[in-house]
Amino acid sequence: MSQGVMVVPEQRDGELRKISFEIVSEGRRLADALGQSLTALLLGSDIKDKAPTLGHYGADRVLVADDARLGTYTTDAYVPVISEAVKANDPAILLLGASFQGKDLAARLSAHLGVGMAQDCTGFSIEDGNLIAIRPIYAGKAYAKVTFQDSWPQMATARPNVMPVNEPDTSRSAEIMDAEFNLDDSVLKTKVVDVSKDESGRVDLTEAEKIVSGGRGMKGPENFKILEELADLIGATVGASRSAVDAGWRPHSDQVGQTGKVVSPNLYIACGISGAIQHLAGMSTSKVIVAINKDPDAPIFQKADYGVVDDLFKIVPVLTNEVKKYL
Repeated sequence: MSQGVMVVPEQRDGELRKISFEIVSEGRRLADALGQSLTALLLGSDIKDKAPTLGHYGADRVLVADDARLGTYTTDAYVPVISEAVKANDPAILLLGASFQGKDLAARLSAHLGVGMAQDCTGFSIEDGNLIAIRPIYAGKAYAKVTFQDSWPQMATARPNVMPVNEPDTSRSAEIMDAEFNLDDSVLKTKVVDVSKDESGRVDLTEAEKIVSGGRGMKGPENFKILEELADLIGATVGASRSAVDAGWRPHSDQVGQTGKVVSPNLYIACGISGAIQHLAGMSTSKVIVAINKDPDAPIFQKADYGVVDDLFKIVPVLTNEVKKYL
């Protein structure tokens, strides 16, 4: 009989990503609700030294799949290794992060395992021993309560920056084991030949605690420097609306929205963004939303916790100066 919870943490360049601690923490809560154990399956190259950290956040056991071919993520390599571990351990729940990597991996993995999957979830609970997942639908206008029928494991992905992270307990240890797997080179149809890294030094949008975003109201790429100055002061990442990206003002990697990156920071400052449906779908789960727009009827104000109806080119510099004084 299927039992226990399994999570698949993420690493990049041998370092655990924030979403890893979120899904391990959430997996711990679900395992406690079931009265069962939590297993983390860690894939990478020379990654075993990171396994104890997952125990500090709640994992009872860490299976380490260590192989040079797993160092950089590819769907071809990860899916068969995870599938083999899932079949060998038969978890009741399988949880991944809804990051760019996680979304790609989870979709292929669910098809490979032949199970249903709830994508981009913002909440989980256990009812009658089964997983209940909450996920936004209709561009975030409503939330669906999803159950699983004759689908084992019950598989879901968690939206980044939504699940609370446990305080690490360094006195807590996990059983660390080597995962048994057979990875045939013939199934590896893709190979990563180069990785272009962001040299800005800012946190990725999906992991950022604070985001300052600009839209068409910025009037041009040169004006984003006022947002970058504010972002640097408060330790934020700079984002952009689809219209700003389509205009060529910012790279696609900065796009927030349904067709860009879905974000859930503690603070989201929207400057010159009207609030199109696809943009709201990508940031509506932010904890605090501040909107600056000269149009009082802009849809963004319907989602904002705080709104300033004025010219952003007058307000943002004043806000930046006030932050400087405060700091």
